[in-house]
Amino acid sequence: MSKIEIRDLCFRYQENKDEKLALDHINLAIEEGEFICILGPSGCGKSTLLSLLEGLNTATDGGIYIDDALVTGTGTDRAVVFQHYSLFPWLSAKGNVIFGIKQSKKKYSKAERNELAEEYLKNVGLEDAVDKYPAQLSGGMQQRVAIARALALEADILLMDEPFGAIDPKLRQELQELFSNLSKEKKKTVVFVTHDIDEAILLADRIVVMEPGKIRDEITVTIPYPSKRMDLAGTQEFQNLHNRLMSLFYERVAAEIGNEEVYL
Repeated sequence: MSKIEIRDLCFRYQENKDEKLALDHINLAIEEGEFICILGPSGCGKSTLLSLLEGLNTATDGGIYIDDALVTGTGTDRAVVFQHYSLFPWLSAKGNVIFGIKQSKKKYSKAERNELAEEYLKNVGLEDAVDKYPAQLSGGMQQRVAIARALALEADILLMDEPFGAIDPKLRQELQELFSNLSKEKKKTVVFVTHDIDEAILLADRIVVMEPGKIRDEITVTIPYPSKRMDLAGTQEFQNLHNRLMSLFYERVAAEIGNEEVYL
């Protein structure tokens, strides 16, 4: 039995008077401790799929199962990090992390919550910013608080919706490596939505490539952990995988305009 099983999943929604099919018979099994990147162009259904995994939306047909139990709503077995920080501006960095801990560990004492929050802020390099408020933190620091809050929940599953998309490239690379290391150390099952091919290669054990409403392909990443972008970029293995993923994006476009070859 897989940790997460997506079985014949469909999701339809109303747009004006028309019914739109956002996800069309999706099937996917995710193993415990696996890091899955869902890769695809804007509008292909990546974030819709993540919202169903969160339990914020309900499948029209089929279902999602965690530990063989049907997902019927949100739960403390899943923690979420969004592209935008979603921090409470009136709470300090530590206060934001503690707020998350309170939702999943109601029996913890105040001292235990404080200790856990400080531990996870230290893990993301923010031990000197525990008492600072979001307005006093840079965008990258705010996102590290959001990651610390998600990790402090100690949920089995982490759901990430383009969490580094609004961050400058240098800091984005640092956060990718930081999150990859922490998720592996904590043995989390991760579903990470991105449209960045290099990011997917760097982070994933397996890459699920989507086209509108469907899974186009699944690719296992054989590059050993830990991986660093600077070490990977010039390797033949990286280039081959990058080109393969690029071809999956452009193959469909080429077919639509009648071309038989794809030029990378």
